[in-house]
Amino acid sequence: MATADEHRTIAPIVGPDDPRRFTDSGIEVAQLYDERDLPGNLPQQLGRPGAYPFTRGVHPDMYRSQLWTMRQYAGYATARESNERYRYLLEHGSTGVSVAFDLPTQLGLDSDDPRCLGEVGRTGVAIDTIDDMRAAFDQIPLDRVSTSMTINAPAAVLLALYELVGEEQGVPADQLRGTTQNDILKEYIARGNFIYPPEGALRLTTDLFAYCNERIPKWNTVSISGYHFREKGCSAVQEVAFTLANGIAYVQSALDAGLEIDRFAPRLAFFFNCHNNVFQEVAKFRAARRMWAQIMRERFGARDERSLKLRFHTQTGGVTLTAQQPENNIVRVALQGFAAVCGGTQSLHTNGFDEALALPSERSARIALRTQQIIGYESGAADTVDPFAGSYFIEALTDEIELRARELIAKVDELGGSVNAIEFIKHEIEESAFGYHERYRTGQDVVVGVNRFVTDTAEVPDLLRVDPEAERDQVARLKAFKADRDTAVVERRLDEIRDCARSEANLLPRIREALRDRCSLGEVCGAMRDVFGSYRPAD
Repeated sequence: MATADEHRTIAPIVGPDDPRRFTDSGIEVAQLYDERDLPGNLPQQLGRPGAYPFTRGVHPDMYRSQLWTMRQYAGYATARESNERYRYLLEHGSTGVSVAFDLPTQLGLDSDDPRCLGEVGRTGVAIDTIDDMRAAFDQIPLDRVSTSMTINAPAAVLLALYELVGEEQGVPADQLRGTTQNDILKEYIARGNFIYPPEGALRLTTDLFAYCNERIPKWNTVSISGYHFREKGCSAVQEVAFTLANGIAYVQSALDAGLEIDRFAPRLAFFFNCHNNVFQEVAKFRAARRMWAQIMRERFGARDERSLKLRFHTQTGGVTLTAQQPENNIVRVALQGFAAVCGGTQSLHTNGFDEALALPSERSARIALRTQQIIGYESGAADTVDPFAGSYFIEALTDEIELRARELIAKVDELGGSVNAIEFIKHEIEESAFGYHERYRTGQDVVVGVNRFVTDTAEVPDLLRVDPEAERDQVARLKAFKADRDTAVVERRLDEIRDCARSEANLLPRIREALRDRCSLGEVCGAMRDVFGSYRPAD
C-alpha cells in the first residue's frame, strides 16, 4: 500500500500530538496567512462574478436577486406517501422537489421481481409505472416546481415518465425544469447501482442529452456527481478531480456522438458534497468553477459563455453524520450549508440530523429546511457575492486545491480517461478512506461525541419507520397494473426498444411511447439489457 506521503491529495497520518494541521486533502494549514500567500495574478484569477473564469460565481449578483433553490431529498415507501412529504416540504418553504428512489428502481427492476424482496420503498420511493409517477406528483404543479431526480442507470426511463405526467397536467415539455442525475460513471466507481456496461450506458446518457436539447431545453441533462466519491471516503481535492474528469468523459462522449458542444454543454450540471471544514469547502467550490471554465474553453473550444459555467447542487455530508449524540448533526449540517452558500451553490439539500439512524423524520426534515432558511435570511451569507474572496487563507487554498486536482486529472488522462481509469480512481478513493479511518482511530481527527466528548447514554430520537405493508401494497398494485393492459401492445413496444437499441437512433422516443402504453420500468430496462448486456465488475 502506498504511503500517505506519496499522495498529495490525502492527509498524512501523523498522530494527535503532531502540531501541524492538515485538511483532508493533505494541504498543510499554516498558522498565519498574509499577502505573500496570494497569487501574483489575483485579479485575473478572480475575475468578476458572472464572468470568466467564474471563480467568484456564475451570476453577477448571486443571491441578492434570488436565493438558491432549497431542496430536501425525500422519498420512501409508496408514491402516495412520498407525495405527502413533497407537498409538506413545499408548503413549509422548499422551492424544489428532490426525489429519492428505492434500490429496485435505481437498478431498473420492478417491485415484483423476486430479487427486490425486502427492498421496495426502503431507501426511497418505488416507481414502477406511469401510475406511480402520476401519484408521486399529484397536486404538484410541474410548470412552477423544478424537480431533481437522483437516478442514473434508468434515468431516461424516469425522465420519460415525468414528461408524460407533465403532459397530463397540460405542461408542455419545453416548460419542464429540473435535473436527472444521469451520472453512470460514478456508479461504476463508488456506488454500484449500474445495469449495463459502460458503452450502452453512455449511449443512453448522450441520447438523453440530444432528446432534451430538442424537447426539454430547460432540463439539466446530467448532474455530474462527486458527492458519492466523498461519501465513499475521498478527499476534497479528489472529489474535484474525479468529478471534473467524469465531466470531461461525458463531454467527449457527446462530441463523439456528433453533438455540438454549445448545444448540450449549457445544460450540464454538477453535484458536490460539503463537509465540516468550512474554509476548504468554500475554496473547493471556487477552484472547481474556475477549472471547469478553463477546461471547457481551452480543451473543448466552447464559445457560449453558458457552456463555461459550472452550476452545481450541494448536499451536506451524509458520511459526517453520527449516530452518537445525533443532535450534534444539526450543527454540522448548519456549518456545511453555510459553506455551500459561501461557495456559491445553485441549490442545496441539508440532511436531517437523524439520517445516521433512519430515513429523516418529518421533524428532522423541517429542522433541516429551517437551517437553510436561517442561512438565507439571517446569517448574512447571501448579502454579498463571494464573501470570502481576497482572504489570504481562502485564496491560497483555492489555488492549492486547483493545482492538486489538475495533477490527478492529468493521471486520469494518461490512463485514457475516466472509463479506462475506473480501477485507478477506485483505488485512490480507497486509499483516502483508509487514511481517514486511521486518523480517526488514533484521535488525530476529532469527531465530537464519537472519539472525544463521549457520553455513556445513547440518545435515540423518534425515527421514521417504513411500514412493511407498503411493499406488499406496491407489489399488489403493480400486478393489477400489468393485468389491466394490452399485452400484445406491450410486447410490440418492447421489441421496438430492442430494435432501436441495436441501431443508432435515439432511444428516448421509443421509451416514452412504451411507458405511455403501460410498459413498466423493469420491462423497459430489461429490453435494453437484452441488447446491451449486464455489467460485471472486475474481481
